[in-house]
Formats: sequence, C-alpha cells, structure tokens
Amino acid sequence: MAVIDDDYGPIVMEHFTNPRNVGDLKDANAVGMVRNGVCGDVAKLFLRIEAGRILEAKFRTFGCGASIAASSVLTELVRGRSLEEAGALTQEDVARALGGLAEPKIHCAVLAEDALRAALEAYRVRTGAAVAP
Repeated sequence: MAVIDDDYGPIVMEHFTNPRNVGDLKDANAVGMVRNGVCGDVAKLFLRIEAGRILEAKFRTFGCGASIAASSVLTELVRGRSLEEAGALTQEDVARALGGLAEPKIHCAVLAEDALRAALEAYRVRTGAAVAP
C-alpha cells in the first residue's frame, strides 16, 4: 500500500483517487500539452469549445497525485465557462478548488494553469478567437 504524504489534503486525494474527465476528447478543438521542467510532470488538456464557451474538458496527466488532482479539478472549473472566464483562471483558483496545496506541490497547480493557457492559445491561433479577459 502506498504511503500518503501530508502534502495531500482530502480534496486532492478525492480528485487523485477518483479523477474526473480523464481521457482523450475525440472532438476536441483545443489541445494544450505542457511539461514541468523541475519535476517532469506532463499534462495534456483537451477542450471542446463552441460559440465562445467550453462545453467539454478532458485531460491526461503523467505525474504525482497532486498534478493529477489539479488537472481533474481544472476540467471541472472550465466546463461551461466562456473563453474570457476560463482565460482569467489562475493557479491560485486551482489550488483553492483543491482546498489548498502544500508549498512543495504548488507547481502542480501551475502545471494545470499552463495546460489551460496552452490549449487556449492553440485555439486562438487556429481560430483567431479572443481568449484573454
């Protein structure tokens, strides 16, 4: 059995053990993939955007429990939001939605935010749509 470290709170553990929206999104029209240069975690975020609103979000993340949890909660945060609302989300919003992250795990929220930024930028480049507030 794995040892759980104090860096993982109950919401982080819930999203790690029961992640939401895992997998590829076949009809995604925005995809962002990023890697954390310090720890090596990789996150890939798939979005389906219609009429300026994110209708669906899925992810694939290779990394620690907090990185998986941050990606999971991010998909919940962005679903139903306009591009402007999603573009305004920050690592702090991700960490807050997880009930907070210990300092050594903040980079996991940064990874999720970076994946969102990469997906929104890919969408902007492909369509010319405004994505930032």
